[in-house]
Amino acid sequence: MWEKLRVVFTIPELRQKILLTLALLGVYRIGYQIPLPMVNMRTSGTGNQLDTFLERFSVFAATDLRQLTIFGLGIMPYISASIVFQLLGSVWKPIEQLRKEGQTGMRKINEYTRYLTVFLCVIQSWMFLKYVIMSNPANVSPQFCYPNSSTLHFGWQLTAVAIMTCGTVFLMWLGEQIDEYGIGNGISLLIMASILAQMPRALIELRQNMTTELSGSSGEIGPDKLIVLAALFIAVVFGVVFITLGQRRIQTQSAKHVRGRRVYGGTKQYLPLRINQAGVMPIIFASSLLMIPGLMLGAAAGWLSNPEAPTSILNRLSDFFTMFSSALASQQSLSYIVMYVAMIFFFCYFWTSITFNPKEMSENLKDHGTFIPGYRPGKRTADYLEKVMIRITYVGAAFLALVAIVPILVNIQLGVPFSVASFYGGTGLLIAVSVAFDLIQKIDNHLLMRNYRGLLES
Repeated sequence: MWEKLRVVFTIPELRQKILLTLALLGVYRIGYQIPLPMVNMRTSGTGNQLDTFLERFSVFAATDLRQLTIFGLGIMPYISASIVFQLLGSVWKPIEQLRKEGQTGMRKINEYTRYLTVFLCVIQSWMFLKYVIMSNPANVSPQFCYPNSSTLHFGWQLTAVAIMTCGTVFLMWLGEQIDEYGIGNGISLLIMASILAQMPRALIELRQNMTTELSGSSGEIGPDKLIVLAALFIAVVFGVVFITLGQRRIQTQSAKHVRGRRVYGGTKQYLPLRINQAGVMPIIFASSLLMIPGLMLGAAAGWLSNPEAPTSILNRLSDFFTMFSSALASQQSLSYIVMYVAMIFFFCYFWTSITFNPKEMSENLKDHGTFIPGYRPGKRTADYLEKVMIRITYVGAAFLALVAIVPILVNIQLGVPFSVASFYGGTGLLIAVSVAFDLIQKIDNHLLMRNYRGLLES
């Protein structure tokens, strides 16, 4: 392995791409620590539902929304805009036509995505200032507020919105520079860097909770728990790698055709269908939608419990909303786990139906003179592909549900802090493994072009 790494850095072009990528990621990490000029940076949460939501949300946003920095929004507005246009491409004809135009259409869609990103940045940054920063007057520097008030001056609010919007646009530009001049997918690498940056803090917290006694009390981690955690981590990573690379290969055969005196085609090939076609999107959607109702119900309960609000039935509604929002916020409840698994299954099939079009794939096979043995081109082939995808999606959804609840089980059963347990599954581990394999494959492409062995070859 060390010899292969040495070979990687002996290739000038590949070395330049890797070093440039590391430098741009370093710029991102520096900007990650620069606070907004008009607020006091907050380093710890209050433990309420909003802080819990922001902590979970930050995993796939390439930022920590509890840290009031110039990159406070991360790249989530860009990801949201990309998801919007991906969904519109399946239901709106103009966007669908642009997708079929090839590179020209994709450039147009990317342009629209950037415009929508800026719009989302303005909206989200304004809400971020109004409902997060303003919720605690200690977050605001007095010199930027109105006299005798904890409200940020309107001009400084606009300045903060502009800074956070420019921060997200800069991250978007940074990802595009990595795509063009570096190596790997820029946006994915930014998210991966944010996930890996949390590892030292988790290791420090793990070290603080370690003890030499077997089966320590709740919150303490003894040697027996360390062995279980190590074995479980290896098993989970192995499962994530296996399912991420897992494919269902459908045999295809191309028709023979004659050109001059030569016969072409007639070869047997395989059509790979990924088992985990939806990626990490089901976990992202499920975790977000489970916490947002809890926040809304908690806010409704707070309003209904106001002494000025009407009594009787409204107080009962307040008690119900408080109980239900607490059940949604507490990941230790069985109802939360059941709803979490059910929503992961739902979004797996939903996202697969959006991204996988069996009819379009059948038409592409027909246009290229390729068919699946035993099935006629057209509707029969499309029905067969849809049936296969439904079956393997069930396996992928079950795997995603298992990976999603592993951190919860580790946190409950072993008493491990969630910051440590989160590395045993969930969105962070899936993203890290997927991005790592994509990065290795792109490095292997450079090595194979120069007749070197790949990093994963023995």
